[in-house]
Amino acid sequence: MNIKQATEQQEPTAKANGRTTVPVPLQAPIERKGETITTLQLMKPRTGDLRGLALADLLTMKADAVAVLLPRISVPTLMKHEVDDMDPADLVSCSVEVAGFLVPKAAMDSLAE
Repeated sequence: MNIKQATEQQEPTAKANGRTTVPVPLQAPIERKGETITTLQLMKPRTGDLRGLALADLLTMKADAVAVLLPRISVPTLMKHEVDDMDPADLVSCSVEVAGFLVPKAAMDSLAE
């Protein structure tokens, strides 16, 4: 799946903290104190969420960069150890959504033409 396809699939369904979110169903649910997390909501990152990260690393879906960002933008908020234990397929799904958030709308529109 390329960034264009991912962005087209991003259908905002909710808001968290006044921010648009997209759902990411998890292939391997996360267990937390008797709770099972089957879907994450990822908030569109703000500049503050991106501090200390190279945008190029996020756009190329570098695992280390995405792992740092996910606790900052996930609802429910993921803990570092939960991201570290995440199924690789779920990390890829989150990475695709993150990369899609970062592509400017004008660039996406020009790809659609």
